[in-house]
Amino acid sequence: MGQFANTAQAEAWNGYEGEQWARSQERWDAVNDGFNQPLLEAAAISEGDAVLDVGCGAGRTTRLAARRAGHGRALGLDLSGPMLEKARDSALREGVENVSFLQGDAQVHPFDAEGFDAVISRYGMTFFTDPVAAFTNLHRALRPGGRLAFICAAEAEANEWLAALASLQGLLPLGGFGKPGGPGMFSLTDPDRLRSLLAAAGFAGVDVQRSEVPGKWGVDAADAAAFLLDSGPGRHLLDQVGPPEQAQAREALTAALCRHEADGAVWLRSSSWLVTAVRGGAARR
Repeated sequence: MGQFANTAQAEAWNGYEGEQWARSQERWDAVNDGFNQPLLEAAAISEGDAVLDVGCGAGRTTRLAARRAGHGRALGLDLSGPMLEKARDSALREGVENVSFLQGDAQVHPFDAEGFDAVISRYGMTFFTDPVAAFTNLHRALRPGGRLAFICAAEAEANEWLAALASLQGLLPLGGFGKPGGPGMFSLTDPDRLRSLLAAAGFAGVDVQRSEVPGKWGVDAADAAAFLLDSGPGRHLLDQVGPPEQAQAREALTAALCRHEADGAVWLRSSSWLVTAVRGGAARR
């Protein structure tokens, strides 16, 4: 286990939050898999590349990157022990041999200098206590000409799953849930801030493009509501009220999600930023 700069996030992702993601890996992948192709294409992974996947979770994007790298390798780094255990099991089951996983914090992990051709992340870049320090550390880990590509959440109101939760205002203590701030899922919603952070870390050619995809959140409204409220944020909200209010919230969320049922599933649009940048200098081959 590596050192952690963000002890609060490490505690969460090695507690209920990480355990819930690990046991629900297939469901979270069904929600987010629509971002995989745009992310991997933006990273331009080539045969023989060394790829770092930051906040890899249960390792879906790491394994996909490893397949693209062919004779190269992919390293998945995450705070969460439970999720990394799931990632290793999945890689073994799928026969992906050029992949490895490591528990650590990308903000402070002592990567080999210029050790990677590409750094990728699907929703793993928003939990740093010091984003400039973290991106500077990742810049150091990239070879000259190396590519950075990651997905992070756009503004909360553009994400239909969060709009559904917002319908519970008055039933649950939503407070500042979904508001920008950090570290957390919505810490990088401002494109200008993203550009500024990456420029301060030494990256060039920073580009921020909106990417929107539908995700499958459940087989019907009741199933999707249960999944949302069983997630870390959902459980945090439920734990602050009594059983009657919890039951009302589940009923209200189910009703709100009914309009998203189609083709035997509940589909909710996720709106994110696809961020790309490069480390300056000529690539070394």
